[in-house]
Amino acid sequence: MTMSPPADRGQAVGLIIFVLGLGTLLPWNFFLTASEYFNQRLESNVTSNGSSAAKDYNYDSWMALLSQLPLLLFTLLNSFLHHWVRPRLRVAFSFVLIFLLFSLNAALVRVPMQPDTFFSVTMATIWFINMASAVLQSSLFGVVGRFPPRYSTLFMSGQGLAGLFAALAMLFSILHTSSEADADRSSAALGYFITPCVATLGTLLCFLLLPHLEFARFFLNKHQSQSVETTLELCGPTDKQVLENGSKHQEANGKLSNEPEGDQERSSVLQVFKKIWLMAMCVTCVFAVTLSVFPVITLRVRTVYQDNPVWDKVFTCVCCFIVFNAFDLAGRGAPSLVQWPSKESPLFPVSVFSRLVFIPLLMMCNVENSNLTIFFSHDCAFVTIMALFSFTNGYLASLCMSYAPQLVRSKDCETAGTLMSFFLVLGLALGASLSFLLVKLV
Repeated sequence: MTMSPPADRGQAVGLIIFVLGLGTLLPWNFFLTASEYFNQRLESNVTSNGSSAAKDYNYDSWMALLSQLPLLLFTLLNSFLHHWVRPRLRVAFSFVLIFLLFSLNAALVRVPMQPDTFFSVTMATIWFINMASAVLQSSLFGVVGRFPPRYSTLFMSGQGLAGLFAALAMLFSILHTSSEADADRSSAALGYFITPCVATLGTLLCFLLLPHLEFARFFLNKHQSQSVETTLELCGPTDKQVLENGSKHQEANGKLSNEPEGDQERSSVLQVFKKIWLMAMCVTCVFAVTLSVFPVITLRVRTVYQDNPVWDKVFTCVCCFIVFNAFDLAGRGAPSLVQWPSKESPLFPVSVFSRLVFIPLLMMCNVENSNLTIFFSHDCAFVTIMALFSFTNGYLASLCMSYAPQLVRSKDCETAGTLMSFFLVLGLALGASLSFLLVKLV
């Protein structure tokens, strides 16, 4: 007996999944783009004799590392425990914890603190926010993995918009700030950190609404009997081709039966990994390359037009963060139009590993006090490299996350999505660790 799937009325589920993607990366991106604010508060340290001495806290590298370690550990934990704790509880708890911690950060804007104390509190906050983000992101990747592939692309596009949203918020904050007025700087920073608090609450409400939509319930309730034919009625042309190819592959191997999906047993984590290992390695490489130089190296690139005070002030925000996030967002959305190379093509891993070339290219840009020869001194060269670097990051990462659930049975899509989330974070952690070495070389 087949079930007729409902329509996604008004693309409501697609919009909610896009918003959920936006909400998962807002915490990381608001800390990432607020680097100037944190470094300003850590600029000087008063010694015991009352004099002021500069102290290098290496904030950007420590921020990257302490963001990725809890992401790695708790994503791994979630990969094995997601069967025992309901996604609804995991996601709701994570959103609430992130909201409380960002509220604390907003409150600390007006609290004077010694640099050492402020650094310790900030690092602790970063750790716990990313601990919650690990559970949140991993859980949502598992949930989104149950839907047709184009919804994974929407989720990844939402994550891309999170970075652009945070970068634009920082640009408005910089333009609003007067160099002479401490009150203006404080107000701008306060408004900056209140923004993700409001966005987090809005994203939580969207997630709580999702199970009440008929279209979402069709895919979330895996115990219901489903057939390939009824699912094809719902999907677009790209999804139809994916499902048809998947069913033919299963029939050829004797794996497709008339048994309802709900009666099939889930595969073990190891069995699922054996099917998606190449996509897992690829997504790890994509983000390891990205985090090794962004933002630690790219933040140190300076404009050649330093005689223009306005451009010099916004250069890093515009050319580093806005350019990166805008092209990353474009890359994440591109798979909805074209998916090349295909998941079976040997060109796919080749294109992923070819991104290693961006590491030396960015290190040879106009980095401040660089020990290396500068080959790309002009702003246009830096922006061009950043655009290609960020577009390939978004495009290849989105393909990896979209391809992986297509390699397993519907029943194992949540496990595949959770595992891919772990390897994504593993790439971030490896890149953050490598950034310490690259900073010493530049």
